Amino acid sequence: MKSPYDIVKGPMITEKGSKIKDAYNKVIFKVSRDANKIEIKGAVEEIFNIKVLKVATINQGGKKKRHGVNLGKRPDWKKAIVTLKPGEKLEFLERA
Repeated sequence: MKSPYDIVKGPMITEKGSKIKDAYNKVIFKVSRDANKIEIKGAVEEIFNIKVLKVATINQGGKKKRHGVNLGKRPDWKKAIVTLKPGEKLEFLERA
C-alpha cells in the first residue's frame, strides 16, 4: 500500500491556480503518475484533513529541450485538480 505522501507530491502554487482556488474552491496538486482518482482523493483527505468533492487528473508530457547539439526531454508528470466541498479550505494557502 502506498503512503499518501508518495501519491501527493505537493501543491502547485501558480497565478492560474490561485484564481481557480478563489473562484471555484479548487486546488491543484502535482501527483504520482501511477495514482488514480480514488487514491488521490484519499491521500488529500488524509494529509490535509479536508473533504474532497471531486478529482480531475491531467497527464502532462515533458517538454523537449535542446542543449547544444544534444536533444533531451523533461520527464512526463501528472497533476490533479481537486474540488473541495463547500466551506472547506486549505490553511497553508490562505496565509499568503
